[in-house]
Amino acid sequence: MEIPTSTVGLAQLATAMSQAKLEDAVGVAVLKQALNIQEQSATQLIQSLPDSVGTQIDVTA
Repeated sequence: MEIPTSTVGLAQLATAMSQAKLEDAVGVAVLKQALNIQEQSATQLIQSLPDSVGTQIDVTA
């Protein structure tokens, strides 16, 4: 990447870098929210299973 020498070019570069940083921050925030939703869904699914699930082992295989 070439570094601009004019004031306008530097301002444009700074704006573009700031925009990229903001987009990255938004992407991370969306990912965190999606992971939290998945965690809640998995927890609800596990809690909805009957207590007997996972207590017996089939040894005839």
